[in-house]
Amino acid sequence: MPNNLDLDMVLDNKEDVELAKAAQRCIVSALDHSKAINIAIVEDGVERHDGSPLLRLPPKVLRLIADLLGSLAQGKAVAIMPKELDVTTQEAAMFLNVSRPFLVRLLEDGKIRYHKVGTHRRIRFEDVVEYKENRRKISQDALQQLTDQAQELDMGY
Repeated sequence: MPNNLDLDMVLDNKEDVELAKAAQRCIVSALDHSKAINIAIVEDGVERHDGSPLLRLPPKVLRLIADLLGSLAQGKAVAIMPKELDVTTQEAAMFLNVSRPFLVRLLEDGKIRYHKVGTHRRIRFEDVVEYKENRRKISQDALQQLTDQAQELDMGY
């Protein structure tokens, strides 16, 4: 598996978006009504009666696929990667939308854990996501405090 973050997986034409929507509806319907764990994959325009094997997937995986298809159909970018993935400082900085020198300062200040491979810093992607979520939560809490203060002072918000 390549060790790069491809955050640009989007569906860029109407036909693909419609296919993703239809596939999502089909999977969700199967999960909701029959606890199905079989999916038949067929070639376009080819009817199969040869008893070809069906793809068997756990319901959790089918739900994940349905969620991915839904996000893609809405035009959202999707990335899938293992939680254990190590990323470079440049990849982590791109994910956090910060400069690489700023990220290095975060690492050196102990705000994000990292380890060294030779002379290079590597960061577990899980730690980068955790940092981003913590920053989001801090921002939301600060915004809520400002909103509460504005309400108390009757500032019209």
